[in-house]
Amino acid sequence: MERPYHVGIIGAGACDNSNYQLARNVGFEIGKRGWILICGGLGGVMEGAARGCSESSGVTVGILPGLKKESANAYIHVPIPTGLDEGRNLLVIRASDILISIAGGYGTLSEIALALKTRKKVIGLMTWKDIPGVHYVSDYHDAIQMVENLLKNP
Repeated sequence: MERPYHVGIIGAGACDNSNYQLARNVGFEIGKRGWILICGGLGGVMEGAARGCSESSGVTVGILPGLKKESANAYIHVPIPTGLDEGRNLLVIRASDILISIAGGYGTLSEIALALKTRKKVIGLMTWKDIPGVHYVSDYHDAIQMVENLLKNP
């Protein structure tokens, strides 16, 4: 049996409706393809992506910074409490085959850096600009197409 790809979503823990809907669309496409969505399990971009993935009957995994499964957003199917605070960012990266960064602050920037350091492919969508090694796209359709291309040609 072939295992599904694990697509990580990294981004802002609090975001405006535009970025939430963008993340939701990305998540929907991830779930539609049978990929597993990996994220930090909290609000903002993480919640939007998990919601979209759930709406397309996909599976979501939230790698949580705290110790309580209950802290996960309502769309996380598999909450994994770590007690590692920001240290859990590395677990999100390691659990993902490829990552999509949507918006975000310094936590997202640290995840981008960790992903590139560990040779994971990163797709940037409305996120930190001009980082060498990030594959930038302008909309969620292009992000999903880029994931497909990079997974086929690692």
